[in-house]
Amino acid sequence: MTLSLIDRIGDILRRAAAEAVLPRYRALASHQVEEKSPGELVTIADRDAEAAIARGLDGLVPGARFVGEEACARDPSLLERIDEGDVWIVDPLDGTANFASGDGPFAMMVALLRDGEIVAGCIYEPLTERMAAAEYGGGAFLDGHRLHVSARQGRVEDRRGIISSFMLPEDMIAPAAAVRSTVSQVAPSRRCAGHEYPRVATGEIDFALYWRTIVWDHAPGVLFLNEAGGVARRPDGSPYRPAVGGTGMLLAHNPEIADEVQTLLLGRRA
Repeated sequence: MTLSLIDRIGDILRRAAAEAVLPRYRALASHQVEEKSPGELVTIADRDAEAAIARGLDGLVPGARFVGEEACARDPSLLERIDEGDVWIVDPLDGTANFASGDGPFAMMVALLRDGEIVAGCIYEPLTERMAAAEYGGGAFLDGHRLHVSARQGRVEDRRGIISSFMLPEDMIAPAAAVRSTVSQVAPSRRCAGHEYPRVATGEIDFALYWRTIVWDHAPGVLFLNEAGGVARRPDGSPYRPAVGGTGMLLAHNPEIADEVQTLLLGRRA
């Protein structure tokens, strides 16, 4: 049997986790954790996992360029021209701060862009072995089973959501507060989008709001959630484009919930 592209990506992530991530969980020496920028940690596991993923992806899609988070920390110009041709986007360890503190969640993520469009993506959580995967037009899969969101309805007051306060823009402080004051159950983000996209898709939570939208944090999850029938778009309703700048991301279990949260945000924006 020929493995699909997302199956092969998933296998690469599992191997990289076994080789570079899990052996160092709760086993990092102090010199193996650094601050690469204010508030942003990197560990030896991030770097070794990125190298392992790069080796695995090499040749999988002939001619594809590799853009990893840690490589970009050294050379930001790698993010230029990600809308041209085939480009692998890799976050070797999403939730590094959690990992470094011996906590969870954390995830490993890969997306394939083709001329700026997300055509494949995988999110792997090593601690739970949960694999979320999607191909453009081919649907979303959670641990190998096809996933589609529900059409559940209800009052906006009864929704459950996540709102990140990281890099919250000044003009969104009041709108975010309006959502918090209206919705009964709002929790902070745990700084691991790779854990939270599947939670929205399965309906464990109804929505999530983020403000920083770096491509490796969001490209795999955007495809997964949209292919599952959910919504991942900018808070103003515009689509997310990996190569196009913008602020904010609204995730929702279904279109009705997305419209509810968007109405709250736009109705209170200063």
